[in-house]
Amino acid sequence: MARDPVPEVLVPPAARSLQRARRSLSCSPRSPAMSTSPWRPWLILSVFALLLFLITASTFSSLGVVLPAMIKEQGWGFGPAFLGFTLLGAFCGGSSWLPALLIRKLGVRPTIIAGSAVMVAGFSCLAATPGLTVYLVGTALLGVGYQMMALIPGTHVLSMLFKKRALPFGIYFTIGSLGGVVGPWMALSGMEIAGGAWRPYWWMQAAASLVVGLLCTALVGGKAWLAAAAAETDKAVAEEIENAPATSKVYRTAVDWTVKEAVRTPQFWVILAAYFAHLLGGVTAVSLAPSHFGELGVPATIAISAISLEALMQVAARAGGGLVGDRIDPRWLLAGAQGVMAVGLLALTHATTWPVMMVFAVGVGIGFGMTVLAVSILLLNYYGRKNNLELFSMVCLVGAVSALGPVIGGLMRDQLGGFAPTFQLFAAVIGLIFVAALFMRPPRKATEAEPVGEPVPNLLQDAA
Repeated sequence: MARDPVPEVLVPPAARSLQRARRSLSCSPRSPAMSTSPWRPWLILSVFALLLFLITASTFSSLGVVLPAMIKEQGWGFGPAFLGFTLLGAFCGGSSWLPALLIRKLGVRPTIIAGSAVMVAGFSCLAATPGLTVYLVGTALLGVGYQMMALIPGTHVLSMLFKKRALPFGIYFTIGSLGGVVGPWMALSGMEIAGGAWRPYWWMQAAASLVVGLLCTALVGGKAWLAAAAAETDKAVAEEIENAPATSKVYRTAVDWTVKEAVRTPQFWVILAAYFAHLLGGVTAVSLAPSHFGELGVPATIAISAISLEALMQVAARAGGGLVGDRIDPRWLLAGAQGVMAVGLLALTHATTWPVMMVFAVGVGIGFGMTVLAVSILLLNYYGRKNNLELFSMVCLVGAVSALGPVIGGLMRDQLGGFAPTFQLFAAVIGLIFVAALFMRPPRKATEAEPVGEPVPNLLQDAA
């Protein structure tokens, strides 16, 4: 005998949301590409990781190596020349709204093509620069192009393709951070091939950015394919959330939050503050550490070894975080990252022995490497995928302010006679965020909202 259906009024709102999500998604057409090419998402992950590796190695990691030769040939002062670093970081963070806008208006492919063009223009300015002004314009363009090709489109596309995000995000960020390790050696090798000249190296990077950008554009998929892939991913996520045991260690929301709803929660501001602090502390530490070690009397070879170990710890942290991020709640990863970074900065203030320098390298390296991974996963787990593009771009926007960290450190050095007070101040700020992250709990919506995977009007769907 057939049973009477349970009246919907007796079904809890969250369960109704998931039921409607399953019904709507089960009626949506499946993408043949997604069904017949299970390795295509991993291929896309690989090319996005290659792209992040290349632009990280050729911008932030190469400029400091090539710049002394540029200063010598052009006769620039060190202060104006190193302003290029500030512009690179400030424009990278300050332009984070641009790729989100372009992706929504034009799609992923046009955004990557435009980013590749901006990167080529930036490297061309550096290669052909007749003076300081063109060089500074080039560094600003590289900051904008970096953001258009790197984290925001990369995390957006990967979130559409993978229901379990920690591992692919971990691979993506790990390979990208390897660019920071390889970049200086790549610059040295490139200049050596060119007989010590620096202009050919920047031309080579312009060509590489164009080639990899076109490769990524060709493989990323069109609008229809990405829409179908996102629908299948949302369906799988909704089913996993519904079937997850009550004792699940990793919280994932069953509904998509709007941007306005998300920014009204304290959890969003804790996440944003953690992202800001990891850039403020990490970039400042690496930028000022060589001068700080010199003032402490640490031999240059030992100082370089400590800084290199810090970069390697970033790689290890992102790889490890990717392996455990779907088993351990990312908020614990975030809190741990902030805590060890604060300890690492405090160790840096008196890093005159190798054990203390190890504490600095491990603490700052793990803290810097783990934070961006934890932030990326937490935004998706807490607020859903639908509006993650805008939320992540808002978080990245604080990178423009954190670029002032080295400037603040230099000013405090002039006033107080050393860099230690800067590291102590930033450690205290990060310590406060560590406490906030430690006690943070998942946000809860007061009213029922649109479930994960529910179809949206065509004009609002993810462009590709």
